Formats: sequence, structure tokens, C-alpha cells
Amino acid sequence: MTEQTEALTELGEHIAGKMPDAVRKFDVSVGELTVYAERDQIVALIDFLKRDQMCMFEMVIDVCGVDYPERSQRFEVVYHLLSMRLNQRIRVKISTDEDTPVPSIVDLHRGADWFEREAFDMYGVVFSGHPDMRRILTDYGFEGHPLRKDFPLTGFTEVRYDDLEKRIVHEPVELTQEYRNFDFLSPWEGMTSQIPGDEKATTEEEGA
Repeated sequence: MTEQTEALTELGEHIAGKMPDAVRKFDVSVGELTVYAERDQIVALIDFLKRDQMCMFEMVIDVCGVDYPERSQRFEVVYHLLSMRLNQRIRVKISTDEDTPVPSIVDLHRGADWFEREAFDMYGVVFSGHPDMRRILTDYGFEGHPLRKDFPLTGFTEVRYDDLEKRIVHEPVELTQEYRNFDFLSPWEGMTSQIPGDEKATTEEEGA
């Protein structure tokens, strides 16, 4: 065990010992400490990590989502925190489903405001107690959450400027197969043994 791993393990044991109701387990891997926490205790845990003298994680670096559709609690919310005073980092993970909101940490870290809105916009994770829980990256009237694994790559609607109506219009995505351009160079069709145009090169060589 390296000195860094030993220090992170001691920190994980300290956090788990002080917050037994909030911490399910912790793990130290590739020089990083990850704490797996209870969803309903996340505010208390983040508050402890911010104020405890052995932690002092006073800066939130990121709050993001991860989607595991095969799980009953399909979403993970991942918090990355930094202690500039002690020069150390920590990752905190909680799990939730599509219907259960996650308590917001905006009152503890104002910097989490837009991060939580992004997780809501991209994954549909709702943060209870957030002062402005609305979309932040997608357009007005957007349907669905783009980073969910079951969201179609084409999306549901397309946005374009209509020159006749002089405004932005939203239309359902339509992929009309019969109007594809079969030029034999499209990756839809794959390569053929002879590419159109090769016959010209053959004729020139024969003539020479």
C-alpha cells in the first residue's frame, strides 16, 4: 500500500466512522477515494465534508449523472469535491430512480446550481429544494432527456428556421428511407468491388 493510498483509506475510514448513517461503503482505487452514500443523507454528508477539519472539501468541482437502465435505481448522481486547503479530492456517489428526487446541495455549494440543472436536463434527475429547477442546455419545448441510454440518437424533434414563416419551428424527426441517395459510397450501402469512376482510370492506362 502506497503512502497516498494509506492516507485516502484513513480519510475514508474517518468519514465512514463519523457519518455511519450516510456512508454505505468507500473505495480507494487508482489514487482516488470514492464514497458510496445514502441518497436521503447526501446533504448532511456534503455538509460534514465541507466543515470537518480532516476533510474541508469547500469546493464543488462537478455534479453529474450516469445512466444504468438495467438497474432498478437506474441513475447515479456523482459529486466531485476539492479541498484546496488540504490538497485532496473526493468522489461521492448516490443512486436514485426515475421518480425519486435527490435533495439539492445548492444551499451548501452555490456552484452546484447549474450542475444540478444540467443533470436534470440531460437525465431527468429532479433535485428537491433547488431554487430554479428547469432545463439549461436543451431548447425550449424539448422533450426527453438526451443522455439517457434509451434516448434515440436522432432525437424526437428537429429545430430549424422557417424563412417563409420568419420564425423557429419544431418538427418531428422524419427519416424517409426511399429518398436516400444511393451513390454506392454511402456507409449505408458499404463499399463495392468497383468504385464509380474507376473505369476512367482503366481506360487511360490501356490507351497509354
